[in-house]
Amino acid sequence: MEKAKMTVDKDFTIGEVDKRLYGSFIEHLGRAVYGGIYEPGHASANEQGFRTDVLEMVKELQVPIVRYPGGNFVSGYNWEDSVGPVSERKRRLDLAWRTVETNEFGFNEFVDWAKQANSEVMMAVNLGTRGADAARNIVEYSNHPEGSYYSDLRIKHGYKQPHGIKTWCLGNEMDGPWQIGHKTAEEYGRTAVEAAKVMKWTDPTIELVACGSSHLGMPSFPDWEATVLDHTYDHVEYLSLHQYYGNPENDTPTFLARSLEMDRFIDTVKATCDYIKAKKRSKKTMYLSFDEWNVWYHSHENDSKMDPWQIAPPQLEDIYNHEDALLVGCMLISMLKHADRVKMASLAQLVNVIAPIMTDTGGGSWRQTIFYPFMHASVFGRGTALVPLIQSPKYDTKEITDVPYLEAIAVHNEEQGEVTVFAVNRHLQESLPLEVDLRSFGKCSLIEHIVLEADDLKAVNTVAQPNNVVPHNRGGASVSDTLITASLAKASWNVIRLKVQ
Repeated sequence: MEKAKMTVDKDFTIGEVDKRLYGSFIEHLGRAVYGGIYEPGHASANEQGFRTDVLEMVKELQVPIVRYPGGNFVSGYNWEDSVGPVSERKRRLDLAWRTVETNEFGFNEFVDWAKQANSEVMMAVNLGTRGADAARNIVEYSNHPEGSYYSDLRIKHGYKQPHGIKTWCLGNEMDGPWQIGHKTAEEYGRTAVEAAKVMKWTDPTIELVACGSSHLGMPSFPDWEATVLDHTYDHVEYLSLHQYYGNPENDTPTFLARSLEMDRFIDTVKATCDYIKAKKRSKKTMYLSFDEWNVWYHSHENDSKMDPWQIAPPQLEDIYNHEDALLVGCMLISMLKHADRVKMASLAQLVNVIAPIMTDTGGGSWRQTIFYPFMHASVFGRGTALVPLIQSPKYDTKEITDVPYLEAIAVHNEEQGEVTVFAVNRHLQESLPLEVDLRSFGKCSLIEHIVLEADDLKAVNTVAQPNNVVPHNRGGASVSDTLITASLAKASWNVIRLKVQ
């Protein structure tokens, strides 16, 4: 096969990688909370009912921030139901997912869990059935020290110190007709800006995320972004993006090319933000929060057959295979290629619900295939993203043309004296020879070459076979001064770690 080449220079930078790019998401949906992160009586549960086996896996991923409590769930969420004595909390019908929410696990419990997971909280407020008043009240409850009704209520509930949550989402997917309290762009823009104002008057230190389009296929995209930003530009720091991909037609070459659509999605949102910046003669740059992304399609059929009004039924439990892990790797690379503007992201979700971590209620837990590229990027992808100059053989699909077999990025961690190359070989039959020229770094030495590969693209991990698809460090890359040579196995995710002088 024709060789692929990549050249990187430490002075040709994209931007600093914000650690929050490796965030995730917990929604009151399915078994994400009940039977996922929280299961009193489980053999691994601590005194608060948190599953410590799950906590240890979350720590492996080094997730710096977790979005909560939704998602579609948040658009019908009364936060007051989820605080105070558990015996006094109300059971509610969750209309978003047609289940019963007991509120046994609530806002304060999640803050406690996040601390134990070494994560910050990205809190979403309900702008579906509620608005500015409820939004300012939860900020007061969470962040105000004392001496007001809601801050004193928090203290009464056992939390003397403020939670100090800094990142808040102004609703969720408000452009979607499926959303409780769905709004037009004008309606949402007005609601969001008024909520933003009173939230920041309550705590001027917080940062806010406005809702962008639910996905790039929405008919209102990107007009929605322009209208919403017309209202909110001066009051928010981030605009959200959401996107999921699937392979229901079993067209793997097209499936693995979907990250090119993700590139175009990000570029379009950036351009829209910059148009509003120019229109307002603003000096402020709008950053992006890709706070829902993943592969999602395996569970659709089972979910459609589920009886309503259960408590924590097994919803959205996609079992991920090897090709899913490859696309997740490509999507991570896509976000790193836009590290100058995409500063936060949330892999949706973290446990059981379209997640890298799975559990058996009352039983064991295991890592899905997508766990590994996400972990590698989070652990080794900190530092400065470098411009990748790539020459690669290409292929065409029935939908997407000029797809490079090589998808790659390099990240320079100057503090650690390391450069990490993340690379996917999209070719399904052949290995891909690769040369990486690190000409500006001086002499380099190989730390390791990690590979995730599988002969069967549909191979999965299960509780019975948790190590069916796992990475190894026998990749075989070699380094001569500043030149890396490697052979990337067919359909593989690769992490080439280098020590630089």
